[in-house]
Amino acid sequence: MHIPIETFELTNGLSVVLSTDHTAPIVAVNLWYHVGSANERPGRTGFAHLFEHMLFQGSANVGSNEHFELVQRAGGTLNGSTWLDRTNYFETVPSNQLELALWLEANRMGYLLPAMTQQKLDTQRDVVQNERRWSMDNQPYGTWWERLPALAFPEGHPFHHSLIGSMRDLDAASLDDIATFFSTYYTPDNAVLSIAGDFEAAATRSMVERHFGAIPRGSGKPPLADMTLAPTFGCALREVVSDDVMLPRLFIAFRSPVLGTDEYFAASVTSAVLGLKKGSRLQRVLVREQQIAAEAAAFTYDLSKGSDLLVVDVTARPETSAAALEAAVHAELDHLVADGVTAAEVARAIALIETELTVALQSAGDRADKLSMFATYFGDPGLVNVQAERYRAVTEERVNAYIRTHLVPDNRASLLYVPREPVHAPLQDDLAMAEPP
Repeated sequence: MHIPIETFELTNGLSVVLSTDHTAPIVAVNLWYHVGSANERPGRTGFAHLFEHMLFQGSANVGSNEHFELVQRAGGTLNGSTWLDRTNYFETVPSNQLELALWLEANRMGYLLPAMTQQKLDTQRDVVQNERRWSMDNQPYGTWWERLPALAFPEGHPFHHSLIGSMRDLDAASLDDIATFFSTYYTPDNAVLSIAGDFEAAATRSMVERHFGAIPRGSGKPPLADMTLAPTFGCALREVVSDDVMLPRLFIAFRSPVLGTDEYFAASVTSAVLGLKKGSRLQRVLVREQQIAAEAAAFTYDLSKGSDLLVVDVTARPETSAAALEAAVHAELDHLVADGVTAAEVARAIALIETELTVALQSAGDRADKLSMFATYFGDPGLVNVQAERYRAVTEERVNAYIRTHLVPDNRASLLYVPREPVHAPLQDDLAMAEPP
């Protein structure tokens, strides 16, 4: 499947990617800013995510929450997300509403700060803190999102700290922080705008130039701290978390080559062999045959800087102890390192991955997002058209070479959740016996 791509750059540095597809009368607008939690300074963890929320609170010509109202009233959908090294905003709208989406994105890129108020900051700070309580602090296993990177990346590394941030750091965020963060990172020369779907390229180019062209270029962003890491941990890492959970659950992270490298594709196929869908190795061995696990999956973080992570995630059955779960997962990994995978397993994994790629690229929203990703990380949105080819080039030998190097015991960071031991209240008779005469 070949995606048509046209690119250009505005004088202010904004990179623009166009991909036309007249199959359906919809168009997706996707804007990536090359900033994420890795760019936060000490004492302001969670700020990139907080800032994502602030961008929906209006700008000079758009009222608070009006961004949502205008897009939804036009029959579209929208959202945003924050990751370790990027933040993105996206809309999918009927084709005749493309200019509305472009105007809204340009307005907050160029004219956000005049609309910022302390009340808006306080409101969104509360929203983010409640999101942390709901999705992490009070969610079974929810803290894995911050515990696993903290275990896998050394202290001081840009990927070590929490994506959603600490309560203390969120409390400390100020309007001055908002202004500084915006002027540093939310600039056209630090962004990629991708448009995919049913539109005319010449007319769309004129719209982009009209709405984004006058926004000034930024003055430069500070470089990230050194992200260089050894290819493996060099020793086994392990953390046990006693939590309010019903079943043991084990996460194992492996340090892995970054997105885009030849070894990354071998890692991605390995993760699919291990844990993609019901026919995967972990599902077959641990869930069906040994009946040790209730669920098993594996995936890569897809990080393009420093080091990527391949993660195995296995949840025990009710009758399985934490020790038995941990022993079974490590035994299967050891077996994989010793004996490797088969050509049939590799072929199955590549077929599944290629199917998922093809299905995703048929969606205007997913296509625009992939184009923004490759343009942001590698400066080349055309890489979207060679992904399937690079996966098909992965062989059994390459996968097994990756496994022998990266799935070994001294490259495993284990995060094990175990049910908290109940605290029993003393019986009434015990209390009576304990009373002094």
